[in-house]
Amino acid sequence: MLIGPVLSREMVTAARRVRLYFSRAGYVLALTMLMATAWLILSGSQNVRSLSDLARFGSILFQILATLQLALAVFFSALFAASAVSQEKDRRTFVLLLLTDLSNSQLVLGKLLASLLIALVMLAAALPFFVLAVLLGGISFGQVGRVFAVTLISSLVAGSLGSTIALWRDKTFQALATTSMVLVFWLAFWELVRSEMLGSAWLGVSVQSWAIRSSPWQAILVASQPIIDAQDRSGWFDQDVNLFLLMSALGAVALNLLAILKVRVWNPSRQIRPLQKETARQDSAQRESNWHEHDRPARKGESDGPAGAAAEVATEEPSRRGLPPVTSRRVWNNPILWREVCTWAYGRKVVVIRLAYVMFFLATALVVQDMIARGDPLGDSRSLLPVMAMPLAPLFLLSLVLINALAVTSLTTERDGQAMDLILASDVTPKEFVFGKLGGVLYNSKEMIVLPMVLSAYGWQQGTMSGENLLYVLIGLAVMNVFVAVLGIHVGMTYVNSRHATGVSIGTILFLFVGVATCMRMMVAFSDSFEMQLAPFVAVMLGGGVGLYVALGYRNPSAAIGLASFAAPPLTFYALTSFLIGNPLAVILTMGFTYGFATAAMLVPAIAEFDVATGRTTAGED
Repeated sequence: MLIGPVLSREMVTAARRVRLYFSRAGYVLALTMLMATAWLILSGSQNVRSLSDLARFGSILFQILATLQLALAVFFSALFAASAVSQEKDRRTFVLLLLTDLSNSQLVLGKLLASLLIALVMLAAALPFFVLAVLLGGISFGQVGRVFAVTLISSLVAGSLGSTIALWRDKTFQALATTSMVLVFWLAFWELVRSEMLGSAWLGVSVQSWAIRSSPWQAILVASQPIIDAQDRSGWFDQDVNLFLLMSALGAVALNLLAILKVRVWNPSRQIRPLQKETARQDSAQRESNWHEHDRPARKGESDGPAGAAAEVATEEPSRRGLPPVTSRRVWNNPILWREVCTWAYGRKVVVIRLAYVMFFLATALVVQDMIARGDPLGDSRSLLPVMAMPLAPLFLLSLVLINALAVTSLTTERDGQAMDLILASDVTPKEFVFGKLGGVLYNSKEMIVLPMVLSAYGWQQGTMSGENLLYVLIGLAVMNVFVAVLGIHVGMTYVNSRHATGVSIGTILFLFVGVATCMRMMVAFSDSFEMQLAPFVAVMLGGGVGLYVALGYRNPSAAIGLASFAAPPLTFYALTSFLIGNPLAVILTMGFTYGFATAAMLVPAIAEFDVATGRTTAGED
């Protein structure tokens, strides 16, 4: 094949995996359940009397599902591409690929398309569903084609971004964190541009057109709308969605071209070359030391034998080479926590990620300050979110994703680097390991924990939220921060394959946020009577509970995890309805109990069944 054997092997082996069929079947089933739920909501609260009502239902549902599919495709494409390359690096198998006769283009493009195979198969499986939705009315085949074109090219750009960053960076967390921040910045920046905070026109073109041409979110919103006759008669380059496709294609080509040119410059890891030089220098110094030891006369009072020679090398040899005496650092009682806090366990470049996050925080703070200064209450009269939630939501989501990525990669990196076997062979206790990892994750992500709370407190100080709501926000952030950290550790211990662990862990976070946003849109779009929506959402909640249990408790079943998985969807539904009717106390109590119990359900088995979960012993051993 033109792309090379990497993609060929993935296409052959992917068909043998059961999860490929479950993933595409489950995705289409989820879309069908959402459509059925929306129809039950509409028919149960309103009278559908004409074809125009049915067409309106089809149009609104199409827009909801199109944006949902875009969000899933973009984030999972970037995640799969970055984690696929990072897994090869962690296992030291990427160097073996570099030793083969594969060309740079075969290596980069083959790995990219192989990592996007699942996402592309799911999009192909969903296409007939969207085509059948045209029968409802209010949708044209042209809208379906434009939506899938925007989704496909956005997935390709996101995957190219994740693959290029993973080829550039050495650590898994660095690749995932950088990819997540670039994606969030990409979407947030063009939303900022669209709000006209940076001007109303650039180069004679309105900022709304620039946003559509550059942002997949804005492009999908326009692509899901019908085209009027005046737009049909305009040229191809006069339509903003078509220009988005062109600019995105050029962006994907540029990213992959950069990766092809630099793949053998960035790799093998830049940490290997200095290590090889240092090893050679130490061997040379050791040979010189042995030669001097053999020829020099014995000193007065010097001990003879191997013990004396060892003492001489340990005390005098460093000063002879002009090096300071070697001193060891004191390790804490919990060596895992000491390593996480006092060493560069995630690489030195993690400082760059922290600085980038601080820059994103400062940009968010400037947006908040500008909104407060302009007195803009919501920015959109149809919005359900309060003033502070509009700019803070991307910051909160990015923080939770980064904390979760740090937690899951702290386990997967140890496993892929064969360091987990050494830890399991030591006398480290389960409590030391689990709490050491948890404490290290919270310490290394302190900026992601503290800064959102600081910005929320600033909003309260400026009068945009009450003190009661600030307390609820701080409690909710604290609960969710601990939850995503424990979730990452739990999934990292449960899944041996690092790609699966990363996908399940971060995918669960995205599933929760995207699921909540989708339910909110459906609840408001089709009915204003929330008490009538419980029955239609039962199937969705049951499916969500099954999905959570399969992701979190299928490999290591637990009654507590099962209860938490099936209780989370209905309790989240209750929290949503409480939020929409203006009862924040019920929201924070419900969410605090839900995710607090889920955290305990994952944390307790992680310690009690640590030996079984990590493979130190099997379930049948005494």
